[in-house]
Amino acid sequence: MKLRVQSINFDATKALEAHVEKKTSKLKRFFDEIMNVEVYLKVVKPETATNKEAEIKISVPAGEFFASKICDTFEEAVDLSVDALEKQIMKHKEKLSKK
Repeated sequence: MKLRVQSINFDATKALEAHVEKKTSKLKRFFDEIMNVEVYLKVVKPETATNKEAEIKISVPAGEFFASKICDTFEEAVDLSVDALEKQIMKHKEKLSKK
């Protein structure tokens, strides 16, 4: 599984990148065939309280999964995006098992 983290319009700290890596690596438990994980972190304009956006795109052999969340902190946005992706992966696995 290849992980690529891009921070748009700001420099991500090592702690933030470590958090992203830790959370996205948990997705491997749910689906072994994950090839790429792309994470885009950006600050949304205008400057409001909830202006931190995390977009996560996962590539698998049969397609892609995508989740995007906007929250107060990047960590919270990443956590919620990973939760949404877990649900998408579980639905996908259910469809595969019914075939």
